[in-house]
Amino acid sequence: MTGQAECETPLLIPQEEQQEILQLYQKIQRGRAKLVGPDGKTHRLPNSLYSFLLQLIADLSEGKSVAIIQDETTLTTVEASNMLGVSRQFFVNLLKRGEIQHHLVGTHRRVYVRDILAYKAKRDAHRRKILDDLVQAEVNEGVYDVMPPTDADTG
Repeated sequence: MTGQAECETPLLIPQEEQQEILQLYQKIQRGRAKLVGPDGKTHRLPNSLYSFLLQLIADLSEGKSVAIIQDETTLTTVEASNMLGVSRQFFVNLLKRGEIQHHLVGTHRRVYVRDILAYKAKRDAHRRKILDDLVQAEVNEGVYDVMPPTDADTG
C-alpha cells in the first residue's frame, strides 16, 4: 500500500446533492469580480484579469513603479536604452551586432517592446547563471562563508 486511499468504484452522488452542487457552482459564477461603469453597467472580469488588477493595486500601494505596455509597442533607441538601463550608444551597438531585432522607420531605428523584454530576460538569466557559478566555485573551494579579516583581526 502506498499510503494513499485507493478508490476502485466511482463516487455516486445522489441527484439531490448534484442539484445542490450545481446551484453552488452557479452562485460562485455569479460571485465573480465585476467592473461597474459610471452608468451602472457591469462586466464580469476573467479571473486572470482580476488577479492582475489585485497585483497591480498591491504593487502601487507599496510605492512600486508600474508600466503597462503592449507587446506591439515600438520604442525609440532612447526609450529602449532607458528601459534596459544602458546608454543609448551601448544600445545602438547591441542593435548593430544583431543582439536585438529592430526595424527602420525612415532613418530611425525602432524596436518592439517584446524584443526588449526578451533580451532583458536573456541578459538577466545569463547574469544569474554567472553569479550562481561564482557562488558554486567558492563553495567548491571552501571559501564561500569565510569572512575577510577586519582591522581588529590584523592589529
